[in-house]
Amino acid sequence: MNTLAMKNETVEPTAIRAWAEKRIIYIELTDGRIIGFPAGRFKLLATASEEKLKEVTLRLNGFALRWESLDEDITVPGIVAGNFQLPYDVE
Repeated sequence: MNTLAMKNETVEPTAIRAWAEKRIIYIELTDGRIIGFPAGRFKLLATASEEKLKEVTLRLNGFALRWESLDEDITVPGIVAGNFQLPYDVE
C-alpha cells in the first residue's frame, strides 16, 4: 500500500503591489491579502511627507519595500509578522 506524505512547507509572504494613502502603507500579498500599517510605526516613515511615502517600491522579488529618497528598507515578512520599530500611537 502506498501512502502519500504531504510536506507542511512554510512559504514566506511576498508583495505584488505596494502603495501609500493618508499615511497608511498598504501591501497586496501573493495570497490575495491586503495589509496596511501606519507610517508612524517606523522612525523614518513617521516624519516623511505624504509625497515621500508614495514613492514606495517593491524590491527583492516582493520581499522588501524600499523608499529610495528616505534610504529606508522594510521586509514584507517582518510586516506580516507585526515587527514594527515603534508602538502604535492612538491619537
